[in-house]
Amino acid sequence: MGRFLVGLLAVALLGGHESVRAAETCERACLEGLVDQYLDALAAHDPHKAPFASDVPFTENGQKLELGDGLWRTYTGTGSFRMFVADVEAGHVAFLGSIREAAAPAMLALHLRVRDRKIVAVETLVQRNEKSGTGFEEIGYTWREDVPPGERMSRADLMKTANMYFSGMQRNDGKGVYPFDANCNRIENGAYTTNVPTPPGQTRPDPKTANMYSSQWSCREQFESGLLHFVSRIRDRRFVAIDPERGLVFSYVFFDHMAGDTRTFQTPDGRTVSAGPQQPWTWEIAEAFRIEHGKIHQIQAIMERVPYGMNSGWSSWEDGMSSAGKDASH
Repeated sequence: MGRFLVGLLAVALLGGHESVRAAETCERACLEGLVDQYLDALAAHDPHKAPFASDVPFTENGQKLELGDGLWRTYTGTGSFRMFVADVEAGHVAFLGSIREAAAPAMLALHLRVRDRKIVAVETLVQRNEKSGTGFEEIGYTWREDVPPGERMSRADLMKTANMYFSGMQRNDGKGVYPFDANCNRIENGAYTTNVPTPPGQTRPDPKTANMYSSQWSCREQFESGLLHFVSRIRDRRFVAIDPERGLVFSYVFFDHMAGDTRTFQTPDGRTVSAGPQQPWTWEIAEAFRIEHGKIHQIQAIMERVPYGMNSGWSSWEDGMSSAGKDASH
């Protein structure tokens, strides 16, 4: 009897290990393939053509919808820009890509949670902006290169570094620790917003005398100027996919501009300036980072204006208003 029970226990443990292994077999190609299956189903306007689990939560631009509604009715094709962040360890995959909606260029940020090779949750941000769609197709980073194994950062360190970007921008004072590589560059809504060449006949703005940050400056110059202070709060910082093999982090966040008296502030050298939106304003943002050796090398993001203070649909009200970073892939 003792041997019989031991045998049963061994079978049970083996079965348990096999179940865990089955849940972890969706590697990079599998995860990226599920994104393609999702996009193919979108093109067919038929959720049944993708491997969804039952009762899948789905949001589009922070609103809970039924699968088959929203972009599912209007999507007409995939564009040429495609960037993936495959989080094999957690079973998540994020995608930033150009699309066509009613034949017009647009952008899609997509996050899929995967279990046993089925999609169990879907979060999307659709940016209906033709210039953004065509811009990313011209200059967007696809980030397909692996980081050498001996140089890879841990999940925790990758998230910490990306979160330092948000903490450094929130009520920016120019005095923080800003982990930028010297060649850091940023693309927002399909256009460079750092290191833009100075137009002919113009003078490059001086960070020490300007009253507004400039897209002609580097990532570090922008942050050290203290002129991003009007970004009052960066909240609901959810890091939904982390890929140590490629040094990538994908996040959804909200930027709040409180306006009013928060528009007036002091720069690091003591000058008083006023900048930023004149009414309360919130951006819903999907932002991705390429990080190596503890430094942010490249950033790309899409952002859509939403009602001030809006929640993502994936967080409690308290978490949605918090500025703490959260590993949402677990």
